[in-house]
Formats: sequence, structure tokens, C-alpha cells
Amino acid sequence: MEILLSNSSDEPIYEQITSQIKAMIMKGSLKSGDTLPSMRKLAKELHVSVITAQRAYEELQRDGFIDTVAGKGTFVAAQNREFIREENLRIIEQNLEKTVKLARENDLALEELIKLVTLFYEE
Repeated sequence: MEILLSNSSDEPIYEQITSQIKAMIMKGSLKSGDTLPSMRKLAKELHVSVITAQRAYEELQRDGFIDTVAGKGTFVAAQNREFIREENLRIIEQNLEKTVKLARENDLALEELIKLVTLFYEE
């Protein structure tokens, strides 16, 4: 599992960890039942505090991406298709919101934006 952290990012370190692990799960590179490193091991590998790793794991567990079993470890949670679809829809909505804002700031007509989206969709 490769996680790249940036000190120059506005995103907190724990969120960088969380978003990258979520992305790996959503893309299928981490599958249901896969073992994740312990919080201490993750912290050591990434050169961050254990508190930062703990916060990332707590976020992932709260969002249903991982399960922690006392004495056994942390695992990728069983994902159902509806949950994955819902998470992807949330990401699409965020990206569309940014796109629409940028289009408005540049006086792009709705019809032009729709043509662009259609072009990319049909590509």
C-alpha cells in the first residue's frame, strides 16, 4: 500500500491518508478482507505520529471503509455495490460543483457546458 503525503497541501495529513486509502478501496486495489497495517506500523512507514494514523483509521471506520478487530488487526470492510455507488456519486457531485462554478466565472453558457459534458461522456 503506497501512500504519498505532501507537506505543501492544504489538506491535513490524516485526510490525505484517509482519501488515498478510500481511493484504493473504491478502485479495487484494496479488496474486502485485505489487512491494513497497524496504526503504529502505518505511522512509522509514513513518518507521522500515531495520533495522525489513529485519526485517519477512525475516519475510515466511521465511514464504513475499514473494520478493526481487537487483537486481530484492521481490515478493509465488506463493501456493497450501493455504498460504492453512493460514494462515487458524492465525488461526481463535488467535481461537477467545481466545474459549474468555474464555467460561471468564465461566462460559459449552460448549453456549452452540456455539450462539453456530453462530449466527454460519449468519448
